[in-house]
Amino acid sequence: MNRKKMYKQFFILIFASILSGQNFNIARIHYSGGGDWYADPSSLPNLINFISTQTNIKIDQNEYKIKLTSENLYNHTFLYLTGHGNIRFNDEEVGALRKHLLKGAFLHADDNYGMHDSFKREMKKVFPEKDWVELPIDHPIYDCYYNLPNGLPKIHEHNGKGPQGLGLFDKDRLIVFFTYESDLGDGWEDSEVHNNPEVLRQSALQMGTNIVWYSLTQ
Repeated sequence: MNRKKMYKQFFILIFASILSGQNFNIARIHYSGGGDWYADPSSLPNLINFISTQTNIKIDQNEYKIKLTSENLYNHTFLYLTGHGNIRFNDEEVGALRKHLLKGAFLHADDNYGMHDSFKREMKKVFPEKDWVELPIDHPIYDCYYNLPNGLPKIHEHNGKGPQGLGLFDKDRLIVFFTYESDLGDGWEDSEVHNNPEVLRQSALQMGTNIVWYSLTQ
């Protein structure tokens, strides 16, 4: 990434942090439907620690867990959703998520293998007027902090498909980023959980950092 542009984005990020009086935080969505919304329990703490030690982002060290109907939803502008199984949003959750994302929030959904169909079905309820767009490997999300020339890294192999980074946009702003056939969360987990090679684990953490950085500076 162009250094001048990175510094400009960093100062924007710091200024926004000063104005808000709060550290940036990540909140995991507790959804219904039977899927394991709590999957990869060590993933977010490790990503948060990586961001804290490897960047200048002032990030809250806590992983928040929140339902979309919570009155505290609007305290969390970066939402994370993962799991293996079925996802279900009721009408109130659909409305709350739509409103929150259109007002400036960002959602990263990471398919831990098995949530693809139900997640897309539920997001069609949230944004019936929008279609998924695959982000090309030269999209700035792959080069905004760490340079990942091959785009989204492939962490776990399931069925021979390549990884895809899919997005929903509000005009030019990326509001939902869906990492499919990548399994980033497995790469963020404690190293002994999946025994991933360290180079692969680092690429997952770097990609996670890019997602956070891009969400804050786009």
